[in-house]
Amino acid sequence: MFVIEPPKRRRRPDLTPMIDVVFLLLVFFMLASRFSTEQALPLLTAGQSESQWQGPLRLIDIGTGAAVELNGAPMPMADVIAQLGSLMQSPDDPIALRGREATTQDIVTIMEQLRGAGFQRLVLVE
Repeated sequence: MFVIEPPKRRRRPDLTPMIDVVFLLLVFFMLASRFSTEQALPLLTAGQSESQWQGPLRLIDIGTGAAVELNGAPMPMADVIAQLGSLMQSPDDPIALRGREATTQDIVTIMEQLRGAGFQRLVLVE
Protein backbone atom coordinates (compact mmCIF):
# COMPACT_ATOMS: atom_id res chain seq x y z
CA MET A 1 0.00 0.00 0.00
CA PHE A 2 1.09 3.52 -0.67
CA VAL A 3 1.94 5.72 2.22
CA ILE A 4 1.36 9.35 1.52
CA GLU A 5 3.27 11.61 3.84
CA PRO A 6 1.84 14.95 4.77
CA PRO A 7 3.61 17.79 2.97
CA LYS A 8 6.50 19.20 4.90
CA ARG A 9 6.16 22.77 6.08
CA ARG A 10 8.84 25.05 4.78
CA ARG A 11 10.90 26.63 7.49
CA ARG A 12 11.13 30.34 7.35
CA PRO A 13 14.32 31.89 8.61
CA ASP A 14 14.05 33.76 11.88
CA LEU A 15 15.03 37.40 11.34
CA THR A 16 15.08 38.37 15.01
CA PRO A 17 18.82 37.70 15.58
CA MET A 18 19.75 39.65 12.45
CA ILE A 19 17.62 42.62 13.54
CA ASP A 20 19.26 42.51 16.97
CA VAL A 21 22.71 42.61 15.40
CA VAL A 22 21.76 45.54 13.17
CA PHE A 23 20.50 47.53 16.14
CA LEU A 24 23.62 46.71 18.15
CA LEU A 25 25.80 47.91 15.27
CA LEU A 26 23.70 51.05 14.94
CA VAL A 27 24.08 51.85 18.65
CA PHE A 28 27.82 51.09 18.53
CA PHE A 29 28.50 53.40 15.60
CA MET A 30 26.34 56.17 17.07
CA LEU A 31 28.32 56.04 20.30
CA ALA A 32 31.72 55.57 18.67
CA SER A 33 31.42 58.34 16.09
CA ARG A 34 32.86 61.75 16.80
CA PHE A 35 30.63 64.66 15.99
CA SER A 36 32.66 67.72 15.09
CA THR A 37 31.59 71.19 15.99
CA GLU A 38 30.52 73.43 13.19
CA GLN A 39 32.46 76.57 12.57
CA ALA A 40 30.84 79.74 11.28
CA LEU A 41 32.61 81.88 8.73
CA PRO A 42 31.87 85.61 8.91
CA LEU A 43 30.60 86.81 5.54
CA LEU A 44 30.51 90.45 4.51
CA THR A 45 28.31 91.27 1.54
CA ALA A 46 28.24 94.44 -0.53
CA GLY A 47 26.74 97.40 1.30
CA GLN A 48 27.11 95.81 4.70
CA SER A 49 29.90 96.65 7.11
CA GLU A 50 30.44 96.75 10.84
CA SER A 51 32.66 99.82 10.68
CA GLN A 52 34.45 101.94 8.12
CA TRP A 53 37.52 100.41 6.55
CA GLN A 54 40.68 102.11 7.74
CA GLY A 55 44.25 101.82 6.57
CA PRO A 56 45.74 100.08 3.54
CA LEU A 57 44.01 97.34 1.65
CA ARG A 58 44.46 93.87 3.12
CA LEU A 59 42.84 91.58 0.56
CA ILE A 60 43.87 87.94 0.31
CA ASP A 61 42.69 86.08 -2.79
CA ILE A 62 42.54 82.33 -2.30
CA GLY A 63 42.83 80.16 -5.41
CA THR A 64 42.81 76.45 -6.07
CA GLY A 65 45.09 74.39 -3.89
CA ALA A 66 45.23 77.19 -1.27
CA ALA A 67 47.34 79.41 -3.54
CA VAL A 68 47.24 82.94 -2.12
CA GLU A 69 47.67 86.46 -3.41
CA LEU A 70 48.05 89.48 -1.16
CA ASN A 71 46.60 92.59 -2.83
CA GLY A 72 47.01 90.94 -6.24
CA ALA A 73 50.61 89.75 -5.80
CA PRO A 74 51.04 85.95 -5.62
CA MET A 75 53.29 84.83 -2.80
CA PRO A 76 53.74 81.97 -0.33
CA MET A 77 51.67 81.98 2.84
CA ALA A 78 54.69 82.73 5.06
CA ASP A 79 55.35 85.93 3.09
CA VAL A 80 51.67 86.90 3.29
CA ILE A 81 51.76 86.64 7.08
CA ALA A 82 54.98 88.68 7.24
CA GLN A 83 53.61 91.40 4.94
CA LEU A 84 50.28 91.61 6.77
CA GLY A 85 52.11 92.71 9.92
CA SER A 86 53.34 95.85 8.18
CA LEU A 87 49.88 96.59 6.71
CA MET A 88 48.10 96.41 10.06
CA GLN A 89 47.62 99.64 12.01
CA SER A 90 46.04 97.90 14.99
CA PRO A 91 45.41 94.25 15.93
CA ASP A 92 41.67 94.73 15.33
CA ASP A 93 42.03 95.73 11.67
CA PRO A 94 40.01 93.43 9.39
CA ILE A 95 41.56 91.25 6.73
CA ALA A 96 39.38 90.54 3.70
CA LEU A 97 39.47 87.02 2.25
CA ARG A 98 38.11 86.27 -1.20
CA GLY A 99 37.82 82.71 -2.45
CA ARG A 100 38.02 82.88 -6.21
CA GLU A 101 38.24 79.26 -7.32
CA ALA A 102 38.96 77.86 -3.89
CA THR A 103 37.12 75.08 -2.16
CA THR A 104 35.67 75.60 1.27
CA GLN A 105 38.49 73.52 2.74
CA ASP A 106 41.10 75.80 1.12
CA ILE A 107 39.44 78.85 2.68
CA VAL A 108 39.23 77.23 6.12
CA THR A 109 42.90 76.15 5.90
CA ILE A 110 44.03 79.71 5.12
CA MET A 111 41.82 81.09 7.90
CA GLU A 112 43.34 78.65 10.40
CA GLN A 113 46.86 79.65 9.36
CA LEU A 114 46.02 83.35 9.73
CA ARG A 115 44.38 82.83 13.12
CA GLY A 116 47.41 80.81 14.21
CA ALA A 117 49.59 83.80 13.28
CA GLY A 118 47.48 86.07 15.51
CA PHE A 119 45.09 87.68 13.01
CA GLN A 120 41.62 87.31 14.47
CA ARG A 121 39.39 89.64 12.46
CA LEU A 122 38.99 87.78 9.19
CA VAL A 123 36.13 88.66 6.85
CA LEU A 124 35.07 86.50 3.92
CA VAL A 125 33.85 88.64 1.00
CA GLU A 126 32.06 87.63 -2.17
